[in-house]
Amino acid sequence: MSALQLTRISAGIDLNAETHPMQARTSPKAIPIELNPKLEIEIEAAPIATALELPVDMFLQLLKQHKINQLCERGTGEDAGLYRASFYHAGKRVRVVLDRDGQLQGDVELRTR
Repeated sequence: MSALQLTRISAGIDLNAETHPMQARTSPKAIPIELNPKLEIEIEAAPIATALELPVDMFLQLLKQHKINQLCERGTGEDAGLYRASFYHAGKRVRVVLDRDGQLQGDVELRTR
C-alpha cells in the first residue's frame, strides 16, 4: 500500500516576541497552537487518488511536484484530536477527516468547483 505523509506546517514566527503584532493574547478569537513537536500523520493515498480520479503513483508524483495543493486543519473543542486534510487538483477538492493515527473518520468528501 502507498501512503503519504501529511505534515502540519508551522508558522515561522515567534508568538512570544515582544514586537509581534499578535502579542496581545486577550482576544476571544485567538486560537492556541502548538508549534512543537512537529506532528506527522501518515494516511493512505489510495482513497484520495481515487476521489481525484488519478492512479496512486500519479497522485504521489503530482503531490511531490507540488501540483496538488494540500491544507491540514487541526480540530478544536469537540473536534480536538481530529484533523481535516484537503487536497486540491484540477478544479476538485477532496477532504478527509482523520484521527492522530491517520485513520479516516467518515467518508471521503469530493467537491468540484
